[in-house]
Amino acid sequence: MAVGIRKTTFDEFFDNRNALIYKYQKGDLSKKEFIEEHYYFITRLNLKPFQRIDSFEKGVYNYQYFNAVAKYNTLRLRDKKLIEKHPDLIREIENKVKYNYHKKDESIIKLLRYLDFENIEAYYIKSKSEYLNNKLIEIVLLDYDNTIFHTINTGIVDELEREGVFEDVRKRSKIDNYVNKKY
Repeated sequence: MAVGIRKTTFDEFFDNRNALIYKYQKGDLSKKEFIEEHYYFITRLNLKPFQRIDSFEKGVYNYQYFNAVAKYNTLRLRDKKLIEKHPDLIREIENKVKYNYHKKDESIIKLLRYLDFENIEAYYIKSKSEYLNNKLIEIVLLDYDNTIFHTINTGIVDELEREGVFEDVRKRSKIDNYVNKKY
């Protein structure tokens, strides 16, 4: 970085995101570690999600924020000690997961609308999960590196179809080794 140029919060966010992706692809992080590291980083940023999506960066940040919180809390739901000692807390965490996945889906659609659905590819992905098979869609933003979203939200599928960017086929995910890895 040149002298005198200050990194923005978005620079820091995208640099960290790319570094984590690189470490995961190299095998230096498991999927669980990737999820945890991403969550801890977003928490340390202390940047709340944006109300208005008026840039690519804000849209991706919101998606990543809500997705990280949902996935991290999904990990917490698997903690046997937590389940045994705090069953009331489990219901709270389950609600938090649902809420954050809902907000993640809102973030997707807001960003796609902001981008006017241009240079987007969307399709079902082949999933090893019975539950996700024929439900999980991948949305690829072709103008941006490493920008892939996933959802099972049928309302988003409907809007993608109306916009003519959804292909009703099953393809291998562009990040298959991540998507189909259990955590």
